[in-house]
Amino acid sequence: MPAPATFARRIAVYSGTFDPLTLGHEDVVRRAAGLFDELILAVAIAHHKKTRFSLQERMTMAAEALDGLPVRVLPFDGLIMDFCRQQGACAVVRGIRNLTDFDYEAQMAAMNRKLLPSVETVFLLPQAELQCISSTLVREIATLGGDVSQMVSPGVADRLKPQPLQA
Repeated sequence: MPAPATFARRIAVYSGTFDPLTLGHEDVVRRAAGLFDELILAVAIAHHKKTRFSLQERMTMAAEALDGLPVRVLPFDGLIMDFCRQQGACAVVRGIRNLTDFDYEAQMAAMNRKLLPSVETVFLLPQAELQCISSTLVREIATLGGDVSQMVSPGVADRLKPQPLQA
């Protein structure tokens, strides 16, 4: 009798700067976690961007917001395909909100396939009511004193509140 087939764990990576993690990101994480054996939220060091929050702050906020979900939060630097290779990932998860996102992400997926053909790109759409949320808009609204409590988790919303000036 032949030995039973063994299957490799299906590991996926969802990467971004997550500055900050939004409810749309959280929705994509929930969906992706149900599709793969393991999901890694890869928080980019992002040398090329000026982030509002440090890498450690972004990782802490993500870990807190995703507490209870089967996801590991790890930092990464460099090419996402190199990170996928290091982690043994078979897929990259990308959240798309609209056609503009899709155009950009389709180009990235094609380039990533050239770099590492064994890793597939999976596109997931967040719930319709979350599709208008972006980290950039959340940061801008918060900076201008607006309420972002329906766009991010409570812990993230607290960190986005303007700090009182010290006398």
